[in-house]
Amino acid sequence: MQIFQCDNCSHPVYFDNNACLKCHNLLGFDSRYLRMISLKRDQNGQYVETSTGNGFHFCKNHDHDVCNWVISDENPSEVCIACSLNRIIPDITRKEYYERWKKIELAKHRLIYALLRWNFPIIPKAVDYEKGLAFNFESDSTMPDGFRVMTGHANGLITMNIAEADDVEREMARNNMDEVYRTVLGHFRHEIGHYYWGRLIWNTKNLESFRALYGDETYSYQEALNHYYQHGAPADWNQNFISAYATMHPWESWAETWAHYMHIVDTLETAYFYGLSIEPKVHESISVKSAQITENAYDCKNFDTIFEQWLPLSFMMNSINRSMGLQDLYPFVINLNVKEKLRFIHNVIHKL
Repeated sequence: MQIFQCDNCSHPVYFDNNACLKCHNLLGFDSRYLRMISLKRDQNGQYVETSTGNGFHFCKNHDHDVCNWVISDENPSEVCIACSLNRIIPDITRKEYYERWKKIELAKHRLIYALLRWNFPIIPKAVDYEKGLAFNFESDSTMPDGFRVMTGHANGLITMNIAEADDVEREMARNNMDEVYRTVLGHFRHEIGHYYWGRLIWNTKNLESFRALYGDETYSYQEALNHYYQHGAPADWNQNFISAYATMHPWESWAETWAHYMHIVDTLETAYFYGLSIEPKVHESISVKSAQITENAYDCKNFDTIFEQWLPLSFMMNSINRSMGLQDLYPFVINLNVKEKLRFIHNVIHKL
């Protein structure tokens, strides 16, 4: 995620800020141009952009303090493009559910930001049921006894169990599933990968290349699922896959790898906006890579440039976490096969 600036006083501001800490003007994110804008009220009490006087209104969910996106007054919509994708939200009269929804919305808005950075069309399922996207955020309390809300994707509908936004419950799930990494944003990036498989791979010229790298997806998903939960991943999974779960079926290998590509690109954008350079102070004979992060990964067409910057950055981040007594921030090894799967995703996104 990039660092933004208040367009009234040039003070640094962040993606989820509602007000500038220096000039105290209200802030809103304009998704049309991917910028934060400073707002004030005009003589009629309407919000206008400080620098231009153009009229804006906040997304309806701004009233719930879960969205800081603004909409041009030329557009009568009450909800921003990110919130327009919501089909079900939890019962926010329950404080714990509201707090979970707030965390989920922050992660979802970061997801939509990334898709907009790639100029992907964001089509609500309410507009186009077959090709559109929608989100259900549900709790187990809405289910019959003994049933749970399953986080997943089905034909453009992404469902998330709001328990994922509870730190304790998510950590318990991570341990039960023997995962090294589990976050709300990570879930979104994985599930949106499934959605874009249908938009970018299925029934396109990319399908043959996908199968050459990921395998034949026509193999029964249910059989693959049963086999995985009965037998687990093969012992040598880390020679060909980014995670054990990725071994389950080619669709899951794609979604897992897609999520990692999004992790890499967004983290590198943050490093780029901080002007980060990595120059380890070690003897020249010791192979520790350096990096000059001088290009925004979202715009970079050369995958090798992205990869060469990511390795030193991930090593550095893991070292910093260990210095704080924390687990590695990126506890994964990108083998040669996964590198080529990432390259394929990069090329599909950039239409190379």
